[in-house]
Amino acid sequence: MTAMPQTDSATGSTPALSPLRAPRPWLVVLVACAGQFLVVLDVSVMNVALPSLKADLGLGTVGLQWVLNAYSIAFAGFMLLGGRAADLYGRKTMFLAGLGLFTAASVVGGIAPEGSYLIAARAAQGLGAAALSPATLTLVTSAVPAGAARTRAIATWTAVGAAGGAAGGFVGGLLVDLLDWRWVLLVNVPIGIVVLAAAALWLREGRAATGRRLDLPGAVLVTAGLATLAYGIVQTETTGWTSAATLLPLLGGLALIAVFVAVERRTREPLVPLGIFRNRAVSAANAGIMLCGASSFAMWFFMTVYAQNVLGYTPLEAGLALVPSSLAVLVGSKTAPRVMAATGAKPLAVAGILVAAGGFAWQSTMTADGTFLTTILGPGILMMGGIGLATTPLATLATSGAAPGDAGLVSGLVNTSRTMGGALGLAVLTTVAASVPVPGPDFGLTGAPDGSHLVPGYAMAFRVSAGVLLTAAALMAVWLPRAVHRTVQKP
Repeated sequence: MTAMPQTDSATGSTPALSPLRAPRPWLVVLVACAGQFLVVLDVSVMNVALPSLKADLGLGTVGLQWVLNAYSIAFAGFMLLGGRAADLYGRKTMFLAGLGLFTAASVVGGIAPEGSYLIAARAAQGLGAAALSPATLTLVTSAVPAGAARTRAIATWTAVGAAGGAAGGFVGGLLVDLLDWRWVLLVNVPIGIVVLAAAALWLREGRAATGRRLDLPGAVLVTAGLATLAYGIVQTETTGWTSAATLLPLLGGLALIAVFVAVERRTREPLVPLGIFRNRAVSAANAGIMLCGASSFAMWFFMTVYAQNVLGYTPLEAGLALVPSSLAVLVGSKTAPRVMAATGAKPLAVAGILVAAGGFAWQSTMTADGTFLTTILGPGILMMGGIGLATTPLATLATSGAAPGDAGLVSGLVNTSRTMGGALGLAVLTTVAASVPVPGPDFGLTGAPDGSHLVPGYAMAFRVSAGVLLTAAALMAVWLPRAVHRTVQKP
């Protein structure tokens, strides 16, 4: 029998099942986090498969970049739309639809006969991820009452999301070394089917107050704006920041977003109530999440290519070398709720960002003959442990400041901030690394046989990341509120 919708005081869900039929909160958190892990994993899991892809499908450098970028553009571009759709049409519905599309696209990508099929499948995966991901955080906050338990649940969601990005190199390396690059995508299929079945059984439907309609003009404008902006960002990897191929989509994306803001000011039921940004907890926390994402997403890319192209690790060895960093972000995220109870969210967020900045500064001292202990293990633990400590209080502040009917939207904002920050950070930092004048081959995705010439560029990228995080710490110290006040937004 189909479960009827339930009331949740924190999210404004519709009326209620009997408590006897309500799923246990930890089952809801488990399913939501499993979905989040899958979609974040696929941001980075393809990195180590690129050389095999190039040999098998005959893709050039531009094609290889689009295997990565098609996913991130669709993921970032449709995230806000996915968040609002979860509020209006149901969080369980959007979770199932998004995961179903993601899983089906993984099948197409895994059996792709040529590069165009693979790139299209990656874009479809990103679209599914954008529908699914905002619903995951809202499902977590809906299942657990406000207070310490919810903070722990958000910490689990944060840790799993960060671990997904962290585990990409290891999982990809393991599958490429033991099986074939196609299994980097095909492994999503059995896992996706299991999570879909669990979601159908254990998740409850929930949505914001009925009677609201989707703001279609706003949805089209913000999705087109974010996707165009993301496209411009990834174009910098091949054409630089001053070419027409980069500037036109960047300016076009910003123009579309400006039109979106103008439309939202005049719409009775806007997709994004602009008043939400008057809430310091929401606006400041999302800024902090974006800056942390800009550093941490790039960290996994540079550490993976450094281990393989400079230190000579195999894909599997590179993935194993980053396991301690993955564990560090899990420990940091799970430790954060206990520390936050004593210090408060704002001091912990600032302290975590400073710890991460110290790790990035240490990593910037890397050399071509570095050891595992001093150029991977030590700085990696500081970098990702600090990110874990910082992201949990930031996500808690962002979601706690949201009105009940905007829970999915704020979840979409959190995910959009992290994803757009990651895309922007990777584009900027790869450009920084490529601009360092050193002899030898140009910086590239697949590296070169002798990678010592890459080290100065990588070191500079980590140095810039440390500066970004120091700026973020100062900004959070000034901007973040000490207490959260929930605001009812007006257009």
